[in-house]
Amino acid sequence: MSSQLFDAIDLLAEEKGIEKEILIEALEAALISAYKKNFQSATNVRVELNEEKGSMKVFSRKAIVEEVEDTQQEISLAEAKEIDPNYEVDDVIEVEVTPKDFGRIAAQAAKQVVTQRVREAERGVIYSEYVDREDDVMTGIIQRKDARFIYVNLGKIEAKLAEAEQMPTEEYHTHDRLKVYVTKVENTSKGPQIYISRSHPGLLKRLFEMEVPEIYDGIVEIKSVAREAGDRSKISVYAENEEIDAVGACVGPRGQRVQAIVDELKGEKIDIVEWAEDPVVYVSNALSPSKVIDVLVNEEEKATTVIVPDYQLSLAIGKRGQNARLAAKLTGWKIDIKSETEAKNEGLLEDDLKDDSETTEEESYSMNDNDLFE
Repeated sequence: MSSQLFDAIDLLAEEKGIEKEILIEALEAALISAYKKNFQSATNVRVELNEEKGSMKVFSRKAIVEEVEDTQQEISLAEAKEIDPNYEVDDVIEVEVTPKDFGRIAAQAAKQVVTQRVREAERGVIYSEYVDREDDVMTGIIQRKDARFIYVNLGKIEAKLAEAEQMPTEEYHTHDRLKVYVTKVENTSKGPQIYISRSHPGLLKRLFEMEVPEIYDGIVEIKSVAREAGDRSKISVYAENEEIDAVGACVGPRGQRVQAIVDELKGEKIDIVEWAEDPVVYVSNALSPSKVIDVLVNEEEKATTVIVPDYQLSLAIGKRGQNARLAAKLTGWKIDIKSETEAKNEGLLEDDLKDDSETTEEESYSMNDNDLFE
């Protein structure tokens, strides 16, 4: 066997990022298979590859017995002692059986087996590279589409974007570049499979971590995210240091930070609210941009009744109930919204209780608050 084979293995290992030992093992297994196939041998054989000499040898391995029953697997003690007097029963003897033309035959027969093992090893390398990217954001390019998936090239592999994970307001075209959230990485019999999303709440969270240094550094913490992809989202943030304006940090100078995320999500409206341990304050903030008069809390059922001014009722509920629904997802509290008049009629609100809980810029921010850009 020429040393060129070992040079080829070195090159292949470097190009594919596969350990050389894996390729050597694959080659040995392929050569054993080739020997047994081409020489109709059932003998237990071992292949010895010598990289320094560039040589290959095949050894037949037989057990030493008193009486031979299977000549393919056994050798008599008398014959073994002719080779070496020190052999005993139950020892294993190796005899070189390398055919003269085995190099040519083995090369042809081993090619497919080695290719398969290389492919398997390459899949393992790709899986190892991407498995740690689960729950992370990656940038890819749309390669193609079919009835079930959009296939996005992430570098060494195509990820699958299912219809349920797409944003209903987006149109996807081949060669478009977009950021995606990696939801799952699997190692299957068909190789690594990566599933991605554009609608997952985790995408919004990761985008804020990328755009807001205070979040990345741990100064500001994202407490919760509620999202209806392509339409509207709410995110609650908190800073342990009272001198840090968590909402302002996420908004950025003249709204630049949040605007970059809105642009990436193709105009999705984003409400940023301040998290609070007190459910009264937290629910009030979560219903931004509407004003709240009072919040009645039922701790046992984890439910709240929120009273808003009559003229703010539709704003608090939102289009098709969206604002209230997102606020409930964000806070984890059930929210029942009542107008001021309705609350008074039901005896839930005293007549002299006035609306003194206007939502401030420090408590929340919505991309609808255009005054912050003026």
